Amino acid sequence: MGEKLFCSPQGSPGIAVMLRALLLTSLLSWASGQEGPTMLPEEKTKIRDQIVEMFDHAYGSYMKYAYPADELMPLSCRGRVRGLEPNRGDIDDSLGKFSLTLIDTLDTLVVLNKLDEFEDAVRRTLKDVRLDNDVVVSVFETNIRVLGGLLGAHVMADMLRQRGERMQWYGDELLHMAKELGHRLLPAFNTTSGLPYPRVNLRYGVLNPLSRTGTESDTCTACAGTMILEFAALSRLSGEAVFEMCFCDQQENARKALDVLWEKRQRGSDLVGTVINIHNGDWVRRDSGVGAGIDSYYEYLMKAYVLLGDNVYLERFNTHYSAIMKYISQPPLLLNVHMHNPTVSVRSWMDSLLAFFPGLQVLRGDLKPAIETHEMLYQVTKQHKFLPEAFTTEFRVHWGQHPLRPEFAESTYYLYKATGDPYYLRVGQSIVEKLNAHARVPCGFAAMQDVRTGTHEDRMDSFFLAEMFKYLYLLFSEKNQLHFDIDDYIFTTEAHLLPVSLSTSQPPCRGNNTEAPTAVEEDLFTYSCPSTQTLFPNNPSFAKTIRDSYKYLTGVGRAFHASPDRGIELPLHDHGMEPVEFLRSMGISLTPLNEAVAGATETHGEAHKGVYRVKLVAEVTQTPEEEVVPLIVQLISPPFLGRTVLTAGPAKFGMDLIKQEHGVKGSIVKTSPYTACGPIENAEELSGHIALALRGDCMFAAKARRLQEAGAIGVIFIDHREGSNSAATPLFQMVGDGGSTADITIPLVFLFSQEGALLTSALEDHSNVDVLMLPKERQLGKRADKADKPLGKMNIKFRLAEEGELEEGEARGPTLKFVLEKGEVVLEEEEYRQQGDSCLTAGGDHVPCSYGQTAASPPFHSPNDPNTDP
Repeated sequence: MGEKLFCSPQGSPGIAVMLRALLLTSLLSWASGQEGPTMLPEEKTKIRDQIVEMFDHAYGSYMKYAYPADELMPLSCRGRVRGLEPNRGDIDDSLGKFSLTLIDTLDTLVVLNKLDEFEDAVRRTLKDVRLDNDVVVSVFETNIRVLGGLLGAHVMADMLRQRGERMQWYGDELLHMAKELGHRLLPAFNTTSGLPYPRVNLRYGVLNPLSRTGTESDTCTACAGTMILEFAALSRLSGEAVFEMCFCDQQENARKALDVLWEKRQRGSDLVGTVINIHNGDWVRRDSGVGAGIDSYYEYLMKAYVLLGDNVYLERFNTHYSAIMKYISQPPLLLNVHMHNPTVSVRSWMDSLLAFFPGLQVLRGDLKPAIETHEMLYQVTKQHKFLPEAFTTEFRVHWGQHPLRPEFAESTYYLYKATGDPYYLRVGQSIVEKLNAHARVPCGFAAMQDVRTGTHEDRMDSFFLAEMFKYLYLLFSEKNQLHFDIDDYIFTTEAHLLPVSLSTSQPPCRGNNTEAPTAVEEDLFTYSCPSTQTLFPNNPSFAKTIRDSYKYLTGVGRAFHASPDRGIELPLHDHGMEPVEFLRSMGISLTPLNEAVAGATETHGEAHKGVYRVKLVAEVTQTPEEEVVPLIVQLISPPFLGRTVLTAGPAKFGMDLIKQEHGVKGSIVKTSPYTACGPIENAEELSGHIALALRGDCMFAAKARRLQEAGAIGVIFIDHREGSNSAATPLFQMVGDGGSTADITIPLVFLFSQEGALLTSALEDHSNVDVLMLPKERQLGKRADKADKPLGKMNIKFRLAEEGELEEGEARGPTLKFVLEKGEVVLEEEEYRQQGDSCLTAGGDHVPCSYGQTAASPPFHSPNDPNTDP
C-alpha cells in the first residue's frame, strides 16, 4: 500500500528488517461482508482504463499547449510562464521556470505503466530543464515537487535499468540534478534559529544583494518541517555527507528545523502553532490543527520513522498524535484550537487539506476515527461535488475554490488498502465521475473557482498529475498489474516514491533522542503493526457500523417521511423531571412513550419506561449563515466622479464602516512590498493615505498592523487569485489571526482581482486617485430616499396629449402625462431641476443630462460592464 506501518526497535536491525517486511495483509481478510456490491474485476478494469484516458488528456494537454512552461492554463490553452502572466502572489512561488509539471509527473508515468513516455520525459528533462534560473521560489514547494520529483524519477529509472529492460543509457543524471538543486536550497537554512527562510533565489541564494529575498520573518510549520524525507533520501542515494549532516548534526539545517519545532511546542498541550518566526522561534499564529500550515509536519514525523528507522520521530509523532486526538479531533470533525488554550476552538470552519489525515491515521493503525472523518468528507463532496477549500462545521461552503486537490483521494486509497472494503472503490469512482463531469475542459482539467456556481479557474496545478492520478490508478489496480511492488516504497507528501530499503542503508543518527519526552498513554499500535484480527475481532462489518452513524451528516440522501408528530426519543430517567420541565418551558411538549403508543404497539413496538415522545410545537429551522454586508470602493476624483463603483467585502476587525455615516475618504497608494508582509518601505508615502496591498504570504491582520503603523488611514486588499470577481464569487468577511485584533482601528476592505485590476489601472493612469470606502447602500450619488423607497401599488394611466391641450408654460412637442388614481401618492419633480446640468459620458464628453440622470449619477452600462457595481 505504499506505506506500511513499520515497527523498528532501535538497535535491532535484524528485527527491523523482518518487521519492515510485514504488510498489513491481515487487513484484507475481512473484505467480505461489507455493505454495497463487490466491484467486479471487469468494472475495476473499466474505471482504471478511464483514469488512464483522463491522465492522457491532462498530461497530453500540458505537453501540447504548455511545455516547457511550469504549468498549463487549461482555459487559455497555453503555458503559465512566471512574469508573463498576472502575479497571483505566493501561489506563483512554486514556479521556477524549470518545467515543474513535467518533473512532478515523472514517476506517475511509471506507476501508470507508461514506460515509453517516461523514458521520453526523462530525456526532455535532461535536455531542457535548468535549475540556475534567477527566480525566487518557495523552499517548501520546490523541495516536495521538484527535488522529490527528481528523486522519485531517479529511483524509477534506476529500477528499470537494473532490470535490464529499459534505460540502459541512464547514468544517474536525474540524481545529479537533484544534488544540484539540493545545494541551491541549502542557503535557506542560514538563520540563527535553524528554521529555513520560506523563499530562496535559485541563482543567488538568500542574502546576496541580487537575491530579492531574505527579508521574510515568518514561515509555516509545515514549510519548516517538511524537508527531511527528500534531503535524507538525497544524502543516502548520493552518498554526499553534506545532506546527511543536515539530519545527524544537531547544529545543521533541516534536522535542526525539526528540533526547533519540537522544542517550541506548547509543553502543556504538546501542540504546535501554524506560523513561526524564523529568527527567534516565537509563534506568530498560535492556532493549531491538522490542515493548512501544519499538515505535512505531522506526516513527515511518521514517515521519517518509516524511512530512516529512527525512533525519535515516532516518539515525537506519538506525543503530537495523542494531543491531536485529545484536543483537535472531535469526530468526525477536526477543529483548530489555540495551542495555549486547546479547549477553545479558534474558528468554525475546516480547510480541505486536512483530508490527508485519515490516511495518516491508517498508517498509525487508528482506523475508527479515520473512517469517521473520511465519511464526513465524503458526505461534504456529495453535497458540493468537490471538497470546498474551506467549509463550516455545518458543512456549508466557507471558501468555494477547489484546485483539484488530491488529499481526499489519497485517504480513500489508504482506507481501501487497509480494509479491502469495496465501499471505498465506489467513493473513488465518484471522484473520477465528478472530475470528468465538472472539471474536464478541452485543454485539460480546470480548477473550480467556486463549487457553488461551477465556474472554473484557469489553472491545473502540477500536483493534480503527480498525486491525483497516482492514487486513483493504484486504488483500482491489483498488485500484479503494476510494473513493480508498490509496497517497497513510501510516498512523500507529493506522492513521490522513495525506496524503503533506504532505512537500512545507514544507522540512525547517534545521540538523536527526544529529550524529556512527554508521558504518552501507549496503545496497542504505538510501536506495533495494526491487524484486523485485533481491530475487528469477529466483526467484519465494523467499518460499516461506523459509517452508518454519519451517512446523512449533511442531510444529502436522507429520505423524507411525513409524520403528524415527528418524534425523537429522549432517555430521561423516571425521576429526572427537571429536564422535562425545562423542555416544556421552551414550547416542546413531551408524552411518555407508553401513553403515546397505547393502542398502536404494532407500529411503535414495546414502550420503554422513562422514554418520552417529543412533539414539536414549532418547527426548528437551520441557523442562517451570517450575512455579509457588501461595501464599495467608489472612485470620486476626476475623471471618475463617482461613476466607477467596485463591490468590496468587509473585515471582522478594524473600523466598522457601517457605523461611519459618510464612509472614509482618501487617496490610494500602492504598498511596497505589495504583500505588506515585510517591513514597509514606503511608509512616508503611505502616511495619511489608503494603502493598496495584495492578498497572500501572511495574515490580513499582520498586513493591517504594519500598514496602520506606517500611518495608513485604511487598507484595500486585492485578491491574488487571477480572474476572481464579485459577480461570480460570493463575498466573504476577512478574519483575524486567531488572537486579539482590538489594536487594529483602520477600515479594511477586500476586492477580488478583477475589481482590483480596475483600481490599480486607474492609479497607473492618473497621478492621484481619491476613493470613498463605505457601505453599498450609502453609495455616493444614489438617491436612496426616493429611488429605493417603495411607492406601493398604484394604477397608472397615460395618453398622448394634442398640442392644443398643453397648458401654458409646458414644453412644446409630444408629452407623456401620467395620471395617478391614488391621490395620496405624490411624485416629486426634483428630477426636472437637473435638466440644466451637464453630464459626462463614458468617453468624457459633456452632454445634457437625460431624464432621471444627474451629474453625479453614472451613465447606463451593460450588466456585464466591470465598471458597474454588480
